[in-house]
Amino acid sequence: MAADIQLVWTLSGPGWADCTISDHQAEAALEASYISTAPEDLLTAVARLVGGEVEARVQFEAEPTAFRWIFYREGTDVWIRVLELADGGKHDNAGAEIWSSQQSIDTVARAVVRCFDEVARRYGESGFRGKWGEHLPRFELEALREAWHKSRPLENT
Repeated sequence: MAADIQLVWTLSGPGWADCTISDHQAEAALEASYISTAPEDLLTAVARLVGGEVEARVQFEAEPTAFRWIFYREGTDVWIRVLELADGGKHDNAGAEIWSSQQSIDTVARAVVRCFDEVARRYGESGFRGKWGEHLPRFELEALREAWHKSRPLENT
């Protein structure tokens, strides 16, 4: 299995964010526009996986490009694929895979929580709203954090 992953979310301009996902083998750069609820959707998808769902999908709209995250869970492992599509309405087969990795669900949840904890620290509530145009996804972040902590064995908490 691959080493830990890192997720970085940077507000790059009014209504725009740059997102970098990486592991020890590869890195991919994505964009997201405020026209979709990308941060909320990513946090919610990972929380659903932590809760036991076997598949989750998230799409970042980058006008007109789209970046589609596809998560498959089997046991405690998650396979992640990120596709770049010229048109977000197209089937997965129309996209090009720009990054993939197999990780533990614990590693994925940790990376996403750490990413959005850093976003909250760096921008704060008002700074995030000022640049992104929407509220910091605090509810979704705390829901993921709670689900993640409940899913971990007592000796690891």
